[in-house]
Amino acid sequence: MLALIQSYPLLLGFCLLAIDLLLWQLIPLDRRAWRIATRLAIFVVFSAVLLAAGMSPLQPPPWPDDVARNFMGTVLAIGWWLFAARTVTVVFGLLLVARGSHGGRLLQDVLGALIFLAAVVAAAAYVLQLPVKGLLATSGVMAIVIGLALQSTLSDVFSGIVLNTTRPYQIGDSISIDGTEGKVLDIDWRATRMITASGSLAVVPNSVAAKARLLNHSRPADRHGVTISVVVPAKIRPRRVFDALEKALQGTSALLATPAPKVAVKASTVESVEYEASGFIADMALKNEVRNQLFDLAHRHLEASGILWNVDVASTPRSRQRELLDDVRVFRSLSPEERDALSQRMTAVEYLADQVILEIGDNADHLLLIGSGVVQASVRKDEQLLEAGRMGPGEVLGIEGLVDEENSLAEFRTLTSCLLYRIDKEQVRSCLAARGEVKAALTKLQLYRQHSRESLLAQRPAQVKKGGFLSWLHR
Repeated sequence: MLALIQSYPLLLGFCLLAIDLLLWQLIPLDRRAWRIATRLAIFVVFSAVLLAAGMSPLQPPPWPDDVARNFMGTVLAIGWWLFAARTVTVVFGLLLVARGSHGGRLLQDVLGALIFLAAVVAAAAYVLQLPVKGLLATSGVMAIVIGLALQSTLSDVFSGIVLNTTRPYQIGDSISIDGTEGKVLDIDWRATRMITASGSLAVVPNSVAAKARLLNHSRPADRHGVTISVVVPAKIRPRRVFDALEKALQGTSALLATPAPKVAVKASTVESVEYEASGFIADMALKNEVRNQLFDLAHRHLEASGILWNVDVASTPRSRQRELLDDVRVFRSLSPEERDALSQRMTAVEYLADQVILEIGDNADHLLLIGSGVVQASVRKDEQLLEAGRMGPGEVLGIEGLVDEENSLAEFRTLTSCLLYRIDKEQVRSCLAARGEVKAALTKLQLYRQHSRESLLAQRPAQVKKGGFLSWLHR
C-alpha cells in the first residue's frame, strides 16, 4: 500500500475524492450516520495519503519544478481544505439533528457558509501563498458595501438565527403572527412558511416574525384554549347569561377540569353586552369541533333561560313546553296542532345538582325532555361508572319501553340544577301509532345510544358517520 501511495499519490487522492462523492450519493438518506461515518473514514484516508506523499495542506506542493505535478498537488491541497470544511459541516448537522433542533437546517447552512469561507481563506493563505491580509481588507470593504445593499436580507438571516436559538415555535406548531394563523411548514434562512386554514401558503419574513406579536397555539402541548363570544341585549341581566353559559361549558366533557372553564364580560355598549366563555382542551385537533359544540350548547342554554333574540314580538307568545317540542327532532313530524296538544300535557319537574333521574335498570312511566341544565349519562363497567356523554336542553330521556321492552342501560344524573318536562308514555305511544316518523326517530336514537354504550365498554370510540343521527338530532 505504501509503495502504491508513493508511486501514484496524486492519482489515489483523486480516486478517494471520487469514491467519496459516489458513496455519498449511493448511501440512502435515511442512513445519515452511515453516510457521515463513511465520509469521515475517507477523509482520514485522504489526509494520510497526502501526508505519506510528502504533502501538507499548510504548505504549497513540494514540486515547484514539475508544473503538472505541482498543479495537481495544488488542486488536491485546496480540495483537502474544502473536503475538511464539508466534513465538519455534516458532523455539525448530525449533532444538531441528534439534539432535536427544529432549526438544524438553518444553523447548518449558516455554519457551513462560515466554515467554507474560513476554508477558502486558509487555502488561499497556506496553499496559494496569497496576501491574505490585503485580501481580507478588500473583502471587508466589499462586505460593508454588500451588507448595506442586502440590509433587509441580512436582517432576515440574523432574525432566523435568533428564532432558531430561542425557539418560540417549531415545525408543525400552529401559530399566529400579527393575525396570520397557520401551521408551520418550514423555517429557512429568510422566512417562516405556514399553511393557513384556507389552504394558502403564508410566507412571513424572519425579521417580521422576530418583532411581531406571536401566539403559539401548540404550547403547552397538553393544554389548548377554546373561546367563544356571544352578544346579547344589554337589558338582559348578566347573572342569567352567566348561568346559561356556565351550563354550556359543563355540557361538554372535552373541556379540562383544570384550569376551570370561566365566563366573563368582554365588552359592553348601551345596546348590547358581549360575553366570553372559555376553557381548555387536551387535543389541538379537537379545537374547531369543541368550539362549534360550545356555540350550539350556548344557544340552547341561553334559549332555555329565556334569552331570545330575533323574535317577532307581534307573534303570539308560546310556552316553554311548546318551544321545546319544536327543538326536539323526535317530534318535528307532528303537526303544529298536535304539538300544541302535547305541550299542554307536559308537566315540569325540577332537579337539584347531583341528583339521579334514572338509574340503571329503571323503566320510567314518563318520557323526559330536558328544558334546562346539564345531565350526565353513565354506563356500568365492572364495578365502576363510565361517563358516556352529557345532555342539554332539547334532548330526551326514558325512551326505554317505547319501541322495545328493555330497561335503561345507563344512569342519568344531573350535573347542574335542571328543569325537565314529563310526558306520559301513553301519550307518546299514541303518537307512535299515528306517526311512523316518531317511532323511526326513537328507534334511531335508541340504536345510537346502544352502539355508543357498546363502544365505550369495548374501549373504542364510537364510529358515527358525519351527518348521522346525532347531528340530525341537534339541528
